[in-house]
Amino acid sequence: MKTIELYNYLNDAIPSSLSCDWDNDGLMCSGDTEKEVKKVLIALDITEKVVEKAAGEGFDAIISHHPMIFKKIGAVEPSVASAKKAITLIKNDISAMSFHTRLDALCGGVNDVLCKKLGLENAIPFGPSGEEMGRIGTLDSPTELDDFCAMVKNALGAPFVLASSCQKKVQRVALLGGDGKDFVSAAIMSGADTYISGRISYNIMVDAPEMGINLIEAGHYFTEAPVCEFLSDLVKKADSSIKTEIFNSNEIKVI
Repeated sequence: MKTIELYNYLNDAIPSSLSCDWDNDGLMCSGDTEKEVKKVLIALDITEKVVEKAAGEGFDAIISHHPMIFKKIGAVEPSVASAKKAITLIKNDISAMSFHTRLDALCGGVNDVLCKKLGLENAIPFGPSGEEMGRIGTLDSPTELDDFCAMVKNALGAPFVLASSCQKKVQRVALLGGDGKDFVSAAIMSGADTYISGRISYNIMVDAPEMGINLIEAGHYFTEAPVCEFLSDLVKKADSSIKTEIFNSNEIKVI
């Protein structure tokens, strides 16, 4: 399968019509869209280590969730981080593709994968008007917040989670992988007793008891990384002969 054929397949499967207006994703860079793709590296972020691995081990393409180029590049030269990565990729004939908010909103994408990891059933979309990327579902039975937090931590492989309690048991759960502080009000309006995201904010977490909702921060990386398996499976559906590898791009450490 050629690079452009793989991108077109993924672009159809994860349509840009689902993207937020402010987003920038898609085919980030490619020196040769006609190149045959035999090896694909998948990561949440296209960091310098991801680029080095792809270049050093003969990968033909990188697929990520977070865009490699998010803001406009003022100059294409090595002192600009995103430009430096693009230069290295093009020199090594490696293409880069990113699927961001459209993958959040996609049925089966980031937030549906997260629901499955956390055992939520009958999940449906929720969110502010025009941005219904989150999901809200239910647990089999009411659960104590501390017990639920321990399950979330273990299920996601997170080093810790932060929780703010409104003294309700957990059963009706809303979630959004990544930075979800702007979805708290929508979670409350949707009838959630608990809301999970990667990052929320200190001030909002402090206000949780007064807002009547439990809030859980489980880490930006850890709430979105499970989607890499979904992307790997999607590449295999496009062409079963393509070899895929998932790389842990998390460079933020707990000390």
